[in-house]
Amino acid sequence: MIFSLLVLSASAAPTIVIDASDVRPISPFIYGINNPDWKGIGRGVTLARQGGNRMTAYNWETNASNAGNDYHHQNDNYLGASNEPGWTVSNFLRPAQSHGAAAILTVPTAGYVAADKNGDGDVAKTPNYLSVRFLKSYAHKPGRLTYPPNTKDRAVYQDEFVAWVEKIKSNRTPVWFSLDNEPDLWGSTHQRIWPKNPTYAQIIANNVEFAMAIKRVAPKALVFGPANYGWQGFRRFQDAADANGRDFLNTYLDALHQAERKGRRRLLDVLDVHWYPEARGDNVRITDNNDKPGTAAARIQAPRSLWDPTYVETSWIADSLGKKPIELLPRIQTQIAQHYPGTKFAITEYNYGGGNHISGAVAQADVLGIFGRYGLFAACNWGLNPRDQMMLAGFDAFADFDRHGSRFGDLGLKVTGTNAEANSVYAALDSKNRRRMTIVAINKTGVPMPLTLSLRGFRARNVRAFAVTSDAYRTPRAASARVKTSVVTLTAAPFSVTTLELSK
Repeated sequence: MIFSLLVLSASAAPTIVIDASDVRPISPFIYGINNPDWKGIGRGVTLARQGGNRMTAYNWETNASNAGNDYHHQNDNYLGASNEPGWTVSNFLRPAQSHGAAAILTVPTAGYVAADKNGDGDVAKTPNYLSVRFLKSYAHKPGRLTYPPNTKDRAVYQDEFVAWVEKIKSNRTPVWFSLDNEPDLWGSTHQRIWPKNPTYAQIIANNVEFAMAIKRVAPKALVFGPANYGWQGFRRFQDAADANGRDFLNTYLDALHQAERKGRRRLLDVLDVHWYPEARGDNVRITDNNDKPGTAAARIQAPRSLWDPTYVETSWIADSLGKKPIELLPRIQTQIAQHYPGTKFAITEYNYGGGNHISGAVAQADVLGIFGRYGLFAACNWGLNPRDQMMLAGFDAFADFDRHGSRFGDLGLKVTGTNAEANSVYAALDSKNRRRMTIVAINKTGVPMPLTLSLRGFRARNVRAFAVTSDAYRTPRAASARVKTSVVTLTAAPFSVTTLELSK
């Protein structure tokens, strides 16, 4: 299998240096999935997010929701036939926590939630639909918060929802809250509630109000926001009417920082955006269900736009920058440092495509390595399920590389000597066992690649290795690697992800 753009000479074995004295913590929460299928996935998942368009008009009192433009703008029982208050959330939260995963729950902030489960198509067919087919949704409830909630008062209160979650959750894993989902697209996705997209001023006021409500009843829980859908969302809030050339994230961070100073309480803990790459190859976007050679080649290189100051992808985003590198993670981290220091950073939806193509395994593994290296706090793949065997294999190269629960370490190490176009190498120690080192070596080329890994400050005696290749992904193939004190040698198969575990 050869992708025309990826056959590079690998006759000489590059020496890659891993420095065990240069250590940076890796957040455990980057190995996340949205709405995971726990029957087919689960051993390595550390974070589960209950998100998506359906949550914007989710009525926690009855589990009714509105599909938005995903399906005829109809109210129905898609999220749960049961009328037990919170049934949908408790049935998400319970298995997530039982599998040892932290959880992010979405708090609807758009102002209206579905009032019924009629499933009769567009709610706009009903006269006065906004008052008939929806209920007002408020941040704060006046008076006492109760469970079960009052379902006869024609109102739904989100602080009451959060207070209920705080009572039912397990203390084994963290439970956090997201300020709705992709508000920069509400004017399209949820136009029955928001006929036009919110402005900067509207969404900032909205997020401050609802964050205050959450913090009042769950002061220790992290709040994520604003869950922008993508580049135009977090740059210009989808050309909001009051953008006036301002960068949205800069404006948003400044405003939330000011709200903290005014209220003497941090309201936003984690800046959250979504990232679906726009990179293209063979005139096809890499996230499409297409694995043309050029598309696969572009997918393998696309993770470089997360960090690489020398890489310019083929996309309208790069074009909008004057055909310059995107450098997404350093770019946003710099904005955080300048406008709201101390705020964590998350990407709670992403997907690079290639669910059943080796390029999907390579890209997914590379992305997780980059997330760890660049200090991302949390990340959740959107759409990953047991049918995406290749993408899942790339995920498991870090999260469950031997299929018996072994995972990549949590103390990232400095690595030098790689060639970003041809290979990536990530290494880590284990905070609970400093005699253990894990390494993920990715060959992005169509030929075998000899690698020499020079270890500084770590002397290994034993090595075991597992390789994900185009013909070994459900169960990774045992790979041949040799270790002699401070030097590891291996030949990485074409288009492969190899995880090594070293021990003293």
